[in-house]
Amino acid sequence: MELFDSHVHLDDEAFAADLAAVIDRARQAGVIDMVTVGIDVASSRAAVDLAGRFSTVHAAVAVHPHEAGRAGPKAMADLGPLAAHAKVVAVGETGLDYAKDYAPREVQRRVFIEHIWLSRERNLPLIVHCREAHAEVLEILEREQPVGVVMHAFSGSVDVARACVERGYFISLAGPVTFRNARAAAQVAQEVPLGSLLVETDAPVLAPEPFRGRRNEPAYLPHIVQRIADLRGCPPEEIAAATAANARRVYAVN
Repeated sequence: MELFDSHVHLDDEAFAADLAAVIDRARQAGVIDMVTVGIDVASSRAAVDLAGRFSTVHAAVAVHPHEAGRAGPKAMADLGPLAAHAKVVAVGETGLDYAKDYAPREVQRRVFIEHIWLSRERNLPLIVHCREAHAEVLEILEREQPVGVVMHAFSGSVDVARACVERGYFISLAGPVTFRNARAAAQVAQEVPLGSLLVETDAPVLAPEPFRGRRNEPAYLPHIVQRIADLRGCPPEEIAAATAANARRVYAVN
């Protein structure tokens, strides 16, 4: 199987000691492409650097909603040139996180909208982080109209997933779909049309079963694909092929 990990954080310090081995294990597991995603300006610069060093790695640049309080005019100005880099395929991850509220909500909203403007300016899709804020995220996306949307590590209901699919957004499923108590994620995996589905590890967090609680890495992506295939009653190769094709389409990766 050829797999595309649509969201990973390779610049995380969890990979500092063995990054080359992590990428090699991913390749051996069939992961032929991955998008490493920035969470602030420094992380975004690191993502671009990693994409330049490894042929299978692409980059996304943004300030995460947890860091939105630090995203002043200079930070947003610094993201512009980074977003113009040839291996940058998306703006993200950005969005709203009302589960933890590490930044004031009005600040999160402002920064989210500024990221959408950047995505439109650079003609790049938007990778959206959303926790307990789906109604507001959907309202902002509808109003501001980014060029494409990936709902990263989707945690919403089936009804929210349907609303996203109707708008042409992609639903990306991560390790939680493998968890025994993840009923909503399992239902989403069964009901989202295959043409709207992506898979991701979000490594180093959200490790799938049977690695739950350990450091996650892209080589574990086949476990997520297998679980989705089991839920849908189809071969894992079908999920792998469709999600890789979808990722190439939304990220414009040949």
